[in-house]
Amino acid sequence: MEVKIGVQHAPRELVVETDVSPEDFEAQLTEAVSSDGLLAFTDTKGRRVAVAANKIAYVEIGTGTHGTVGFR
Repeated sequence: MEVKIGVQHAPRELVVETDVSPEDFEAQLTEAVSSDGLLAFTDTKGRRVAVAANKIAYVEIGTGTHGTVGFR
């Protein structure tokens, strides 16, 4: 699934692919924001991603677009 994270005072958003289910990711996000901690997860390539919860401006949780080829 694709996750887009907007960070305060950053000109670009983070776009990350992860294998975490949308429900699990939302639970991690809720916990991080309520505890004012870190939102930390692993992407599909095995890299660890961490964002300070108090710096998150917005989060888009989507399905991603795997395998698309050509023009629309």
